[in-house]
Amino acid sequence: MDLGNADSWGAAIYFWIFPFVIGDALFPPLPSEMIVITGGALSAAGSINGFLVVLLAALSSWIGDVLVFQLFKRRLSHVLDRWRWGRHFHATVHAAIAKAGRSSTYGAIIGVRFIPGGRLATTAAAGIANVSTRGFSLCAALGGLLWASWSVALGYFTGSATGLPFWASSLIGVGVGMVIGAVVGVVVTRRRGNNSPVAAVASDPDEELDF
Repeated sequence: MDLGNADSWGAAIYFWIFPFVIGDALFPPLPSEMIVITGGALSAAGSINGFLVVLLAALSSWIGDVLVFQLFKRRLSHVLDRWRWGRHFHATVHAAIAKAGRSSTYGAIIGVRFIPGGRLATTAAAGIANVSTRGFSLCAALGGLLWASWSVALGYFTGSATGLPFWASSLIGVGVGMVIGAVVGVVVTRRRGNNSPVAAVASDPDEELDF
């Protein structure tokens, strides 16, 4: 298999989307964005269907968000502490919320996912704050669709504009996405300052993440 050849990847990229994008909801370092952007670059090369990549990525994003949301909404996160990876997950949640803010507004659920670590932070915060399941699901679906469309578009337009091999277009798209995400993160952080997040928090203001 020639990994540098777009035709060699073919439909295999479709099967990578679900585990990476769903897993990213629990473990942000997973390169889900790279997978989706690569899908966009492959669609520019004519190897796969870009619209199907968007749909699969959006659905995977929604499933992952709902899983994490329900985990914290139902106060089941303590179950994870039985295992080392679960304790590591809790530490990751703390770090994500410290970086992106404990924001649970509907706008944050949709938009903060574009900031590194923002998806996990807002999803966990929404569960802790007991946000409406229906409202969260709708916002997560919209946010996932916007994120998937944006990521595929990065890969597609980079591939179309540069004419480079799909893997090079993917790397460029990831770089552009990281820069934009970092800029947005800085802007959001400065607007919030060092105060508590602008959104609603859990009904018990003293509640912690470790249940």
